[in-house]
Amino acid sequence: MTGWRHDSLGRQIDRSAPLPFTFDGKPLSGFSGDTPASALLASGIRVLGRSFKYHRPRGLWGMGGEEPNAIFDVTENGHTTPNVRATTLLLREGMELRSVNTAPDAARDRMGVLDLFNRFLPGGFYYKTFMAFGWMRWEPMIRRMAGLGRLDPGHCPPADIPPVNGRCDLLVIGAGPAGLAAARAAARNGREVWLIDEAAEPGGSLRWRGGDIDGGNWREFARDTIEAVTAAGGRLLTSTTLWGAFDHGLFAAWERRDGRPDRHWRIRACETVLAAGAIERPLWFANNDLPGIMSAEAALHYLSLHGAIAGRRILLATGNDGSYPIADALAQAGCAVILADARTDPPTAPEGVEHLPAARLTGANGRNSVSGALIGDRAIEADTILVSGGYTPSVHLHCQAGGKLDWNTASDSLVPRPGSSVLRVAGAANGGFGLARALAEGHAAGGGAGPAPRVAVGDWQLTPMRPDPTLRGRQWIDPQNDVTLKDVRLAAQEGYRSVEHLKRYTTLGMATDQGRSANFAGLAAMAALTGRTIPETGTTTYRPPFSPLPLSVIGGPRRGALFNPPKRLPLEAAHKEEGATFREYGGWLRPAAYGHGDETELVQQEALAARKTVGLYDASPLGKIEVIGPGAAELLDYCNYLRISTLRPGRARYGFVLSETGIVHDDGVVLRLAEDRFIVSASSSHAASVRMIMEEARQDIFDPAKSFIHDVTAGFVTLTVTGPKSRDLLRAAELPEILCDDGSLPHMSVIETRWNGHGLRVARVSFTGDRSYELTVPARHASALRDTLETARQKVSGHWIGMEAVMILRAEKGFILVGKDTDGLTMPHDLGWGGPRVKRKDEYLGRRSLFTPEARRKDRRQLVGLETTDGKTLPTGAHLVPVDGKRRSLGFVTSSCFSPVLGRPIALALVEGGRERIGTELGLFHLGETGRVRICGSCAFDPEWERLHA
Repeated sequence: MTGWRHDSLGRQIDRSAPLPFTFDGKPLSGFSGDTPASALLASGIRVLGRSFKYHRPRGLWGMGGEEPNAIFDVTENGHTTPNVRATTLLLREGMELRSVNTAPDAARDRMGVLDLFNRFLPGGFYYKTFMAFGWMRWEPMIRRMAGLGRLDPGHCPPADIPPVNGRCDLLVIGAGPAGLAAARAAARNGREVWLIDEAAEPGGSLRWRGGDIDGGNWREFARDTIEAVTAAGGRLLTSTTLWGAFDHGLFAAWERRDGRPDRHWRIRACETVLAAGAIERPLWFANNDLPGIMSAEAALHYLSLHGAIAGRRILLATGNDGSYPIADALAQAGCAVILADARTDPPTAPEGVEHLPAARLTGANGRNSVSGALIGDRAIEADTILVSGGYTPSVHLHCQAGGKLDWNTASDSLVPRPGSSVLRVAGAANGGFGLARALAEGHAAGGGAGPAPRVAVGDWQLTPMRPDPTLRGRQWIDPQNDVTLKDVRLAAQEGYRSVEHLKRYTTLGMATDQGRSANFAGLAAMAALTGRTIPETGTTTYRPPFSPLPLSVIGGPRRGALFNPPKRLPLEAAHKEEGATFREYGGWLRPAAYGHGDETELVQQEALAARKTVGLYDASPLGKIEVIGPGAAELLDYCNYLRISTLRPGRARYGFVLSETGIVHDDGVVLRLAEDRFIVSASSSHAASVRMIMEEARQDIFDPAKSFIHDVTAGFVTLTVTGPKSRDLLRAAELPEILCDDGSLPHMSVIETRWNGHGLRVARVSFTGDRSYELTVPARHASALRDTLETARQKVSGHWIGMEAVMILRAEKGFILVGKDTDGLTMPHDLGWGGPRVKRKDEYLGRRSLFTPEARRKDRRQLVGLETTDGKTLPTGAHLVPVDGKRRSLGFVTSSCFSPVLGRPIALALVEGGRERIGTELGLFHLGETGRVRICGSCAFDPEWERLHA
């Protein structure tokens, strides 16, 4: 044995390929096949991180996803990936590992002083402490302390992770003994089997424990199984994490491929076997969080696969048979091993191992790492403490699939209830802790006929191990989040006895290991403290993902335009010829302004020109949802705040679509073309959601055979003509004269006519407050209509205007944008539309919510206008506050701009009791600056509406 690396053990590493790396700036070296965890263990470094709350030193505990302490920010090729678990990452040359939640590093963390104040920082302290002096006083400090690692803003993960669909007869999750037995049994019956495992090779615990199966080495058994699976058309996916079980038998898996892009699998199987194994539990004793205290199974894992020695003088504390082969392997590797078994009648100890029966570990000595242990009152000299408190089955995927759990006394664990999910569970995941039982259960789950694979060893025996509330000293339940047994006791005393409440009050199990090493202990402690059994206490909810995975894996190439493709106007090229600058509005790329130069000046010129002459803009993104059939009017009555059935054919009506909570979801115009035909002109950003709201009502509430909904937005182009000379432009374009006749086409009416041999629909509606016409043609005729209007525009000195100018025009009239001038609490009567709420007696979507106590409040935020007292344009989002007295937000500015036709700034705002405040002054607060504004009506331009009919 040389240093902390055994000279001959470690079959997974290549000693001829050294890999230099750094940890907290210190140069170190490992070998190809190492993980950062095994390389650091072999280097003898004990302190790898700090706990989240108290910043106590933390060392390596586990060997996989259960690791709560060894979490690093990893820098490669100049890019940093945060919060990477050292146990699940292959070491690569030049890696820079940086401990998280430390300053300046893990060994010298200045924040370690917080542990001196631990008595003032118990579980739930933030709920109480931060009530004092106001949350805003504490928030900056909390934000600085929150989180573990740090994001690298310049690191954009690769987008070339393709989603791949797959199907099979049998999906086997886990390639340990039970999984291999299930796969072999099914494959020999000719079934297509997919075998998935997180490790780089199959075998599970056999890889470090070894064993003979059917009279031969386990490797022969594994090789025969893989050959049978492949021959039957199946596949083996190693280095693959099956991270989620979803409805209808869908499973999601992340495959890591060295040197090639990863893959994200979406798998559906006729049947599924879960053989995910179990996680070794810790033991609970005073100072059980010191570096140098490790999982016994993990110590064997690192010794066998990496040759890394956990310690030289080792105390192994256990209460089960599974620890005896570990003690034997460590002793044969040259370690001095003391085996302390809590059972009074344990098996015979391996040769060379000092045996202590009926011995319970009560404490660990040391400051920054283990220097000794206590067995009762007896001091034991040791540099490492290995513990095994039993095993917790990995039931996460079973529970994600809707499965329930039962308590199994023999295995001292919660095990899957048979038949409660679509998964058949086998082996250690089913409470079968031992090679013989794992093989037998796996063989049966795979549908195998005949005898199961045979082994010479029997099943393991174990005794329950629990946290002892009577033991002196701090016992750590969740080492990453610094939850102690004392915190669980405090939660019980204060009434947080539900497991879900316990979790949130103490943060138990909310660490990045998702409670793998902590949940059972917290559950057992709460059960003991409240006099309940573990089944009575309950369990937390398991949710995907099973293990942390990069969001880029789930997203794959679906980012940017591939995730949310911008919708494009059919006339985009023509607008570019006019010098348009494009931006996204409601998911559409639309002209923001036309011409070259300062955009602010261009927008002001366009808005002023539209008020003086005529403006043209492309309104094609406005929703065009056709609702037809004898039940169309009834359906629209239900889906709209204003009654639609009273609308005459040829007329239009403005209104709102509400959510079930009475909140304004969208505003728009409904056109009635015939008794049984309507066009719902929703706003461009809400067209899809409005269609879904109506479709849900059509299918769930009404007779779906009496009405039909079609979204034809993309099939038509709408060009809007607005301004005092809009009628002159229509005449110059030689459009049908009926369009210029106010008797035939008054405001809020619609007409369908013919132009150039094809259909033309014209709606007399206005989003600017001036006389306006919306001209709609099929998209294939858009260029012809645009060319005709362009020629006429030049004759009347009109202007193309972009969306920024349109926003000014609508704000001058107090017209709203839902989502900008409303928020998630705005109801129609907050906008001055209280009539239907009072008059309508029939049922409509959201009606009940409009009469709740919350909806009836007199101080609800209402839409009003604002006038500045200093002539400055108001910042959007600025808060309105009382002029005198305690500063609090009475509302906020929703829209703000400079009106060129009025020659002054204007703004809209949502203000508490706004309409009753008209004429009064309020304070303005924004980013530390203050000012004053005067409340006024929302309509700043042409309040008499004379220009609409001019």
